[in-house]
Amino acid sequence: MASLYARLSLALALIAGAVPAQAQAQAQAQAQAQDLLQVWQKALQRDPVHAANSASRNADQERVPQARARLLPYITADGVAEVDNSRRLRGLGNSNSQRRALWALTLVQPVVNIGAWGELKRADYIAKSGDVAQAASYQDLVLRVAQAYFDVLAAQDTLRALEAQKSAVQSQLRAARQGFELGSTTIADTYEAQARLDLLNASEFQARNVLQVSEDLLARIINERPGKLAELAPDTVLPGPTPNRLTDWTAQSSHANLAVAQADLAAKIVEKQIDIAKSQHYPTLHLQAQTGSASDNGLYSPNGGPRSLDTTVGLQLSIPIFTGGEISSVVREQSSRLQQARYQLEDARRHAVQSTQQYFSGVTSGLAQIEALQSAEKSSLASLNANRTGYEIGVRINIDVLNAQQQLYETQRSLSRARYDTLMNSLRLKASSGILSDQDIVAVNHLLTVKR
Repeated sequence: MASLYARLSLALALIAGAVPAQAQAQAQAQAQAQDLLQVWQKALQRDPVHAANSASRNADQERVPQARARLLPYITADGVAEVDNSRRLRGLGNSNSQRRALWALTLVQPVVNIGAWGELKRADYIAKSGDVAQAASYQDLVLRVAQAYFDVLAAQDTLRALEAQKSAVQSQLRAARQGFELGSTTIADTYEAQARLDLLNASEFQARNVLQVSEDLLARIINERPGKLAELAPDTVLPGPTPNRLTDWTAQSSHANLAVAQADLAAKIVEKQIDIAKSQHYPTLHLQAQTGSASDNGLYSPNGGPRSLDTTVGLQLSIPIFTGGEISSVVREQSSRLQQARYQLEDARRHAVQSTQQYFSGVTSGLAQIEALQSAEKSSLASLNANRTGYEIGVRINIDVLNAQQQLYETQRSLSRARYDTLMNSLRLKASSGILSDQDIVAVNHLLTVKR
């Protein structure tokens, strides 16, 4: 009994020690920073939108074997077993029963069927369209993950800037109160600092809500709450577009953009649909072979001869003569839809070129904006230091310091947002040109670092 108690005590001690160790391991895992590449790998496995598009693509691939089946032999087996019982109406006494068993095995092989060949080609275009749609979904996932990741970082930067500004205003508020108590300043300085602090408190609540929403959007993609994320260092130099010529990008996007490819396949599908509609005017030829028992001998016919086995082989020709104008109407309908598809293709090309121009300009102007904001940040910091010194010696007033603080932190927030927008425009530029891939995620991930 004593040894049993000893073993139970040891087991409980091990369990008690394992629980804190497990909790500590979970806490360490949550504290460990995630980078963009890790988030992307989770999104690739867990995002339901991309998974749904992959399932849709797999469904589209099945259109090809379905269409091919119309050109392959069809084999059917039929069997009939029946009992025929006849009785006289008067008295229902006299009756006669006959039993029959019939079976047939039929093979039909299409020989000439223009419409079926058209359906096979159309199904091939549909399968290719499914591949393009999946590629577009892949690119969309890259953009959604990067945008959600950078939105979280931007929200964190905004919150940090507000907290730093709030701390600076609180220091200014304490200085204003001390100055008022010593008689060197008026109560207006205290009111100005307090009003600015109240506004920052309200902005902080809003910034925390924006951060929460941004984390929720990222969690929706990866199906878990994001922990600490690797960030973009302030001194990181962002790369420009390569090649640095707009004409090269627009030429690429006009034919390689995935929306353009999708619209082009849609037009080809409608073209093939017209051919299929016209083929309804053409004759079809099938080879048909059938074997089976067509005898009326009973199942247990002792007096009958052997059951017969009938076999037939022949060609069946079908020539449509008049369908009430339906085929001509379908051809006219599909011709109009072809015009629609071609207009949509042209619109897709123009939109791809316009988007490429927009994102190329976004990258180039974004890099220039970042450089200007970095200069503005240095100037704003120098202005703040000068106003603080002037306030201490009495040549500047409190509102000057508060305005200089606000200008500095607004510049920092604008700089942070400009850096993320420029990175997103570079990714969208590649997506518009149809060349965005996971290697771009790897390249952007190399720009990120973990803050200690």
